[in-house]
Amino acid sequence: MKLTPPVEVSNNQIVFDVSEIEPILQAPQMKLPHWPEAMIPLKDGRILFIREAKLEEVPEMLLYMEKVMKVQKDFFDIVGVRVYAEILGWARKRLKDPFTLVGLIDGEWVGLANGRVMTEEISLSLHTMAFTRRGRVGWAMYYAKTYYAMEILKAKEWWSTFESYNGWRMAGIEMAQPTKPWPQFQHELGGARVYYLDQPLWENVKDYAFQMIGSNFNFEIPDEVRKANETFHIPAKVDL
Repeated sequence: MKLTPPVEVSNNQIVFDVSEIEPILQAPQMKLPHWPEAMIPLKDGRILFIREAKLEEVPEMLLYMEKVMKVQKDFFDIVGVRVYAEILGWARKRLKDPFTLVGLIDGEWVGLANGRVMTEEISLSLHTMAFTRRGRVGWAMYYAKTYYAMEILKAKEWWSTFESYNGWRMAGIEMAQPTKPWPQFQHELGGARVYYLDQPLWENVKDYAFQMIGSNFNFEIPDEVRKANETFHIPAKVDL
C-alpha cells in the first residue's frame, strides 16, 4: 500500500538494517531457569534421562519429525507437522520463551515435551511425543514439563489441549484437569478447549508420576547415566 506524504519530506526512502528489525520480530526473551537434568526408571526397567534439547540437535530432530508427519494414524501427521514448526520456531527465535525437553535412553531420542511461557502467570503446553511404545515415556515427558511449569517457573496456571485420544486420556483425564469456558478461552493450537492446572490442583496430582509409572524423578544423575546419554541420536526407524 502506498500513499502520498501529506508534507514535503527530505528522503523518499528509509532503509533499515535487518539487525534493527530483528528486535521487533523476535520476542524479548525472559530469563527462564533451566530444567535440571532428571532420570526416572520406567515400567519396563529402562532408565529415561530427561534434559533440555540443544540447538545443535535441531537438524536431526527435524529429520525425524519429517518421517513422523507422514504417519497417518493416531493424529501423528498433524502433531508431527506442528512439532516440526515448533522446533524450527525455537531455532529461528520465532517462539516466545519456549522450553523443549528431550527424553533419552542410552542416547536414543525416545520422547519430547515442549511448551512456552505466555506470561509470568500462564505457561502453555504445546506437545508431548513418545517414540517408543514401551515404558510410558509419554507420561513421564508430560509430567516433566508440567513439573517445570508449576514447580520451577511457579506458574499460576498450566494450559494444555489435546489433539489425540491417547493424549487426552493420558493427561487430561488421568491428571483430572478441568477446562476453561469455551470459546471464551481458547488454546493457541487450533482454538481448542483449554485444559488447565492451577497451583491448588497441582498439589492434588503431584504423585502422578508414581501412580502412572511407579517411580518419581531423581535429579541426582549418576555418572554412568549421564555418560550413556552423551551422544544424541534419533531412532533408526519410526515405530509409533
